[in-house]
Amino acid sequence: MKNWAKLNLSRGGDRVSFRVMPKLTPQVADAAPTEARLTDYDRAHLPIYMRLLDAADANAPWDEAARIVLGIDPTQEPDRAKRAYDSHLARARWMMDHGYRHLLQRR
Repeated sequence: MKNWAKLNLSRGGDRVSFRVMPKLTPQVADAAPTEARLTDYDRAHLPIYMRLLDAADANAPWDEAARIVLGIDPTQEPDRAKRAYDSHLARARWMMDHGYRHLLQRR
């Protein structure tokens, strides 16, 4: 699997490893999914979710994370950038608290 990245997640004693194809230029929706299940969008955007969690843990400003991680310029599209940042970070947190279980079930 050339050019694929391996990600390892641990939460509450559970550990899962999976491979994803990293995207250098992310194509993100204006809002992340809100379903209570893992979606294809989630699977494709796991690296983005991880990067947003890292940025939040580092107390990076939201507009910087929107520009760098999501590829949305907050000076050009402030409402879209903020909406995308908030929804994708919320989804990333959902993935860490709940969504990872869906990954474990699909082994």
